[in-house]
Amino acid sequence: MQNRFDAGCGTGRNLLYFLKSGVQVYGVDLNPEAIAELKNLAGAFPHINPDENFSIAPVEQLPFEDEKFDLVVSSAVLHFAENQEHFEAMLTSMWRVLKPGGYFFCRLASEIGIESVVRFIGNGRYILPDGSERFLVNQEMLVRLTKKLGGQLHEPIKTTNVQNMRAMTTWCVRK
Repeated sequence: MQNRFDAGCGTGRNLLYFLKSGVQVYGVDLNPEAIAELKNLAGAFPHINPDENFSIAPVEQLPFEDEKFDLVVSSAVLHFAENQEHFEAMLTSMWRVLKPGGYFFCRLASEIGIESVVRFIGNGRYILPDGSERFLVNQEMLVRLTKKLGGQLHEPIKTTNVQNMRAMTTWCVRK
């Protein structure tokens, strides 16, 4: 049985496909209301135990054993890191629960293509044109982290520029 995991799953919008496909699906989020809504949704799938599969937990302290998941999804989570240390703690925790040969799919904010319109404020954090504050990565950092983790880029790093207000990067790594 394949195990899928969404770190920062919210109400499960990225998990619905996996729930319907019959695989085991897990998720954590810090928002208790989101987890309650996801448990309610997942209750309709007999192969899922919502109370075991979904919990309130920080991404940097995942409540799972090492190498449990074939796929780890992190969508719009890592850019909420407080600083470089917090970012690496979250990343290391997600990598720890990924099986060898597993796939890490990450979507996060970056400075790629919008370098001239973001303002660095220290410790990996930036002010974006819309006034929001995020932890941003760049291509060199993602390549360096891929090597540090011992992973391999599964496909090239891709970035979408969202009307020069933010840039969202997709980072896909095989363990």
